[in-house]
Amino acid sequence: MRPYTIGGLVLIVVGILALSVHSITYFSNEEVVGPLGFFSWDVSRPYTIFISPLAGILALVVGVVLVLMARRRTAS
Repeated sequence: MRPYTIGGLVLIVVGILALSVHSITYFSNEEVVGPLGFFSWDVSRPYTIFISPLAGILALVVGVVLVLMARRRTAS
C-alpha cells in the first residue's frame, strides 16, 4: 500500500471514531490533606475531553480525499 492510502484509511477510522464518541472521561487520583493536616484522602477527580463533530467530519473528508488521490495516481 502507498503512504497516501494508509494515511487516508487511518484518518477515515479516526473520523468515524470521533463522530461516534463525543467525549472521553478519565480520572486522576490526588491526595488531599485535611484542614488540620492530620488526615489525608485519596480523591478521584474526573476530567472530560470533548471532541467536536467538526473534527470527525474533517478527518473523514481528508481521509477520503487521500484515498482517492492515491487511486488516481496509480490509474495514470
